[in-house]
Amino acid sequence: MVVQTGAQPETGSHGGVKDSMSLSAGQRRIFWITWITYAGFYLCRKNLSVVLPLLNNVSGLRSIDLANIVFGYSVLYAIGQFGCGLLSDRIGAKRVVGAGLLLVAGSNILMGAHASLLWLLIFACLNGAGQSTGWSGLVKTMAIWFGSKNRGIVMAWWSTNYVLGGFLATAFATWAIVQPWLLPQLGWRRGFLLPALVLLAIATLFLVGVKEMPERADLPSDMQSDAIELHRVRSNWIVLAGLLRKPSLWMLSISYFFLELCRYALMFWLPLYMVNRLKYSLQASGYLSSLYELIGIAGALLAGYISDRFNQSRRAPVSAIMLAGFGIILLLEPTLSRFGLIGTAVSISLAGIFSFGPDTLLSGAGAQDIGEARVAATASGLVDGIGHLGAIFSPYVVVFVSERYGWDYLFFLLAGAAFLAGAVLMPIWNLKPSIHSAVRLEEALQHAACAANE
Repeated sequence: MVVQTGAQPETGSHGGVKDSMSLSAGQRRIFWITWITYAGFYLCRKNLSVVLPLLNNVSGLRSIDLANIVFGYSVLYAIGQFGCGLLSDRIGAKRVVGAGLLLVAGSNILMGAHASLLWLLIFACLNGAGQSTGWSGLVKTMAIWFGSKNRGIVMAWWSTNYVLGGFLATAFATWAIVQPWLLPQLGWRRGFLLPALVLLAIATLFLVGVKEMPERADLPSDMQSDAIELHRVRSNWIVLAGLLRKPSLWMLSISYFFLELCRYALMFWLPLYMVNRLKYSLQASGYLSSLYELIGIAGALLAGYISDRFNQSRRAPVSAIMLAGFGIILLLEPTLSRFGLIGTAVSISLAGIFSFGPDTLLSGAGAQDIGEARVAATASGLVDGIGHLGAIFSPYVVVFVSERYGWDYLFFLLAGAAFLAGAVLMPIWNLKPSIHSAVRLEEALQHAACAANE
């Protein structure tokens, strides 16, 4: 991310003015700590997809049992998104995210204790509940510390936390399981234990290093005039009611539902697909599937820069076009996989580019555009929560279609979902971030209520 020391605007951004980015030392600290924190959540999320094929072999768990484990995780994650977003807006994001980090690490340590279905299901559910605290709480923190100028670019770079974090988490979990010298007697259990220990260290960094509310001196000169309003970032029912009446919130959420159905199908099931359908080794499948996140970084950055620099900070057009590209790649996956490792790598990489671009825009900058600092966590929680309802159905769609009709037909079905996700965004094609804060929204609603009572 290019950061300049001056705060002089250039040509181009929100209505034609392009603002150079000037980040203070406090903003840079918050950026990197929150980046590392959310990337850390993935250490104890992506490890499950790597361990799944081993559980399928060593514990006698069937594919439907594995689907039930992923389902339990996804249900608690989706439900938690709705509650944790609202909770972060009400009592503060640092408390909510900190508690979630500790719950995630503890549940992963315990998942490595037994391989029975009930045991894994219980702690996968607790893991999902803890994971649900991360995104909405940290998006709110970013909304407080960073204004709407260049939001698409800032959030594009910041959202590489889960793109790169997912890649590193997959690679680390694969390494943790296959390396021969560190706790070899634990076998597959290392895929849960080692990521959890790293996450505990990250939790300490977050709790010690993050200051939830900036002081005036923590902000660059062009944001210091907003410092007083930034201290009023706790939501109430009036602001929440105004948020829920916005059609744009529901359009983003519905689109994200279909996108997450596709993304979670790839995120959790690519290794199993390559082992069972393409007959690749576990090691090759683990590392190859990690390309989905690694190359997806390019898509996230492209989407942010294009939306801010060339599209007047409109997120919907960029997302819709990339979702169409995602659908095309999914249609071509059965053909590209016939070219061996190279063809599979190309299809996975392109899928990452075209899915992570809209994913970062819809759940990050798009949710912030709608909610602003006052209800950013609630907005992102609702978008992410509804989106992850798609993730709940994803494992059953994968198992049912792949076992009854084959993996090729599964990719055709996912392509249709990607096209539908793009089509839903058409009604909000021209949506731009509001220059008004949620504080002014509350005041406007209060005046309207008073006028109605008179």
